Amino acid sequence: MEQASPWVVRFAPLLPPGGEVLDLACGGGRHARLLARRGHTVLAVDRDGALLAGVRAPGIDTLEFDLESGAPWPFEAARFAAIVVTNYLHRPLFADLIRSLAEGGVLIYETFADGNQRFGRPARADFLLRRGELLDVARIGGLHVLAYEDGCTERPKPAIVQRICAVRTSDPACLRLD
Repeated sequence: MEQASPWVVRFAPLLPPGGEVLDLACGGGRHARLLARRGHTVLAVDRDGALLAGVRAPGIDTLEFDLESGAPWPFEAARFAAIVVTNYLHRPLFADLIRSLAEGGVLIYETFADGNQRFGRPARADFLLRRGELLDVARIGGLHVLAYEDGCTERPKPAIVQRICAVRTSDPACLRLD
C-alpha cells in the first residue's frame, strides 16, 4: 500500500475537525484512509471503479466519476472542509475546486510541474504545471496561501513538483497554523 504524501500529512492537522473532505482523483485511496483515520468523512472520487472498490471503508464514501468527461461538476452545491488533490492535473477543474471549498476550507494540492520530463512521465505539458501556476490559481481564487513549494523531490521517486496549501478565508489573521 502506497504511503500518504508527506505534504498531505504535514497539513492534515489544519483541516477543520470532522469536516467533509473531497479526495479528488484518489487512486488507491492513500489520502482518503489517512483523513478518515483522523476523523473526517471523506468522499473519494476516481474514474477507476476497480480502484474505488478497494477504497471503500468506514468514513469513506466513493464516487466513480470521470472528471475529464465534460459532464457538469457533480459537487456544485457541496462545500468541503478540505479538498486534496495529488498527482493529478486537469486545469478546467481549478475554478470548481475553489468554489467547492467552504469558508475555512483547506486546499492541499501537489502534482508534477514543468521540468519533470527529465525524469519520465508525466512529460506532456497538459499534465505539468507551469512555473507558479498553483500560486496563480490560489490568488485568482481569493485563497490565502499557507505554504507553497516548487522544485525537485527525490521521494517517492525523483520528480519536479509544485505543492500548495491554501485556505478560503475572509480573515487570514485568524488562521490556525498549529
